Amino acid sequence: MIKLAKREEQIMQVFWDLNKAFIRDIIPLLPDPKPHYNSVATIVKILAEKGFLSFETAGNMHCFFPIISREEYQQFALKDIVSQYFDNSYPRMLAFFAKEQKLSDKELDEIVSIIKKEKI
Repeated sequence: MIKLAKREEQIMQVFWDLNKAFIRDIIPLLPDPKPHYNSVATIVKILAEKGFLSFETAGNMHCFFPIISREEYQQFALKDIVSQYFDNSYPRMLAFFAKEQKLSDKELDEIVSIIKKEKI
């Protein structure tokens, strides 16, 4: 899997939310400034070539849908961040966020509780 560019990721977020859509359906849901239809069509084509989207033909139009889930991409992106910025250390990453966000003891306990629950 490869890291997506900012606009590619924005478009994928819309597809993940909608699950299936025509290009015209996603443009209003993109952040401002809204890109031109042709720009979105080009990026959607690139996302299909990269293996993130596929399509069904409906008449002379394509209805696109994600073939990589949001969760799969989140895992990939998080591993990439941890590798690049935290020497492959999840504890370092968590410590960084705890410090930066000035988490309270209660919030830290909640995080530990969630992690323990997920491990079961």
